[in-house]
Amino acid sequence: MTPPPGESAGLPPEDRTTSPHTGWTRAHWAALADGLLTAVDRHRSPRGARVDLPGPASGHGPDSDGLEGFARTFLLAGFRILGERGADPTGLLERYAAGLAAGTDPASPEAWPRPDRLGQAKVEAASIALILQLTRPWLWDRLDDAVRHRTVDWLATVVGQPYPPINWVWFRVVVESFLREVGGPWSAADIEEDLAVHARLRRPGGWLSDGADQRAYDHYTGWALHLYPLLWARAFDVTGTLCPPALRQTWADDLGRYLHDAVHLIGADGSPLLQGRSLIYRFASAAPLWTAAYTDVGELPPGLLRRAASGTLRHFTEHGVPDRDGLLTLGWHHAWPPMKQSYSGPGSPYWAAKGMLGLALPADHPVWTAPEEPLPVERGDVQRVIEAPGWLVSGRRDDGVITVVNHGTDHAAPGAGGTDAPLYARLGYSTATVPPLTGPTSRAPLDNAVVVLDQEGRATHRTGFTHHYARAEAGGVLLAASGGRTHWVEPAADAGPDHGSGHPGTTTRGPVVTVVSVVRDGVEVRLARVVFDEPQERPVTVRLGGWPLAAADRPTTGPGALARTDRLRSTLHPLRGLDRAGVTVVRDAGPLGGWTAIPWLATGGRLPADGLVAARVTLTGTEEHPHEPPELLVAVERVTLRWPDGHRLDVTI
Repeated sequence: MTPPPGESAGLPPEDRTTSPHTGWTRAHWAALADGLLTAVDRHRSPRGARVDLPGPASGHGPDSDGLEGFARTFLLAGFRILGERGADPTGLLERYAAGLAAGTDPASPEAWPRPDRLGQAKVEAASIALILQLTRPWLWDRLDDAVRHRTVDWLATVVGQPYPPINWVWFRVVVESFLREVGGPWSAADIEEDLAVHARLRRPGGWLSDGADQRAYDHYTGWALHLYPLLWARAFDVTGTLCPPALRQTWADDLGRYLHDAVHLIGADGSPLLQGRSLIYRFASAAPLWTAAYTDVGELPPGLLRRAASGTLRHFTEHGVPDRDGLLTLGWHHAWPPMKQSYSGPGSPYWAAKGMLGLALPADHPVWTAPEEPLPVERGDVQRVIEAPGWLVSGRRDDGVITVVNHGTDHAAPGAGGTDAPLYARLGYSTATVPPLTGPTSRAPLDNAVVVLDQEGRATHRTGFTHHYARAEAGGVLLAASGGRTHWVEPAADAGPDHGSGHPGTTTRGPVVTVVSVVRDGVEVRLARVVFDEPQERPVTVRLGGWPLAAADRPTTGPGALARTDRLRSTLHPLRGLDRAGVTVVRDAGPLGGWTAIPWLATGGRLPADGLVAARVTLTGTEEHPHEPPELLVAVERVTLRWPDGHRLDVTI
């Protein structure tokens, strides 16, 4: 993993003895954190209460954005101070103490918006309260009484306030727990209510849905819903009262199970899965790994936890993060503002600080001293079923890319309408691709989608589908299915704020589409059956899209449904009913490159009488996958797949 020239400027020499996979040690993490904190100093307001970073404002306005810049960089500063047991040679505590004094003073020109008047302030209050608790001997206990009183008054405005029943409930738990510790007002009923919400978010295998009535599976499971409970139980005096030991053990067991899945979702190059909202938080995805180390939870060895976390952080530093000014921008590998949601402002990316929680652990902790251990995809090919989100996970050691075939996640409830959210409702996600996030295909599904086109060429959406199953079969086969009534959507003129979900609109009833994915050796056979309520007098176009490839230069395309870059190859091979092929190329549609190419197959005339179409779908390194596709034997409501090695599988569809 040799970085490009200049990317490691200012970092210590690599240590390939302790860290054979990444070369990174705690010293690398510390140097990067110090660089990030130094860079934001140039953007502090005169009294220090705001960090006003460059970039497009959020929907909450500049006052909120300045508070966000303060609170989220305070997270990183707090972890840094805690890991050094209060040592503070650069005066971080002094600068943040000055900001607290100004921000909590209603008469100050830099006074912070109150949490009871601005929802986003509820989020940032939690970061402030958490770090005040973790660094209490070195900061809180040394503040002037007047500043402490004002801080309590500002934080106390959260008591009794409504919080949405998602990861936000932990923001109130953390703030009120700090208030309880320092003698301020708090509500046991608030905390009990919030813990009850968290319990309703729990799903099989240690996963959590960020919404009790939604299939909202994404990185929030790790960087919020696993991070806060165990940090809270350790940082605050709640054991035996608000947090009985059995509850803490439940959370520990959940995180332990979740991490066994999470390490299978990291590419060999360290990239996290590009799926779900708020991806501008980047290496915050490492937060649950460090949470396990910090709270001594789970069975994963410390060398694997560090290898996964260091690989993730190094992935971004090798791709231009932070930028030339030392800042985290709204984007992925570089600034790409269309990636943000409406709540995202210039300070939002600094929630990446959660992924640097490991710095709160001292240099002699086993997570820093144990030799790195390889990721699952570095040990061999990966095949795994994750039950809660309905994911089939594959990865090949030769290219190190992780793919997920998705049959259980859409950030919606079963039966919901609206457009498909590109980062939730597609049939596939990976560590090397991302769906187009702007342009026509962002609201008209093309990549990793099975759609029916109406006479105007509009594509159906599948949000609200029914998840049927996701399971492992004999012979190294993974199998998943989903389906239901599709719909065409005319998006509302005022769709409201973008929180990463699909958009509402006027819907028109479409056909029932059932999709089955059969994955073996990392190759998917995608079966789809389309059933209309009434016989169709005109030819019906069914389109099946493949993996989107992005690059700085235009990808190579053709023949047929083939797209190729210098690293990856995306292909579709028709197996039944699909006799048209092509590749759609779009510009400036995503953060991985200026060009994105999406191969597709479609029916050219009449849909087969039984409505069944099928294709082989592959994402590989630059060479075609060597395995031949299986033969399909089609009967009524059943398809038999027979591979060249003789293995057979019957699928009901």
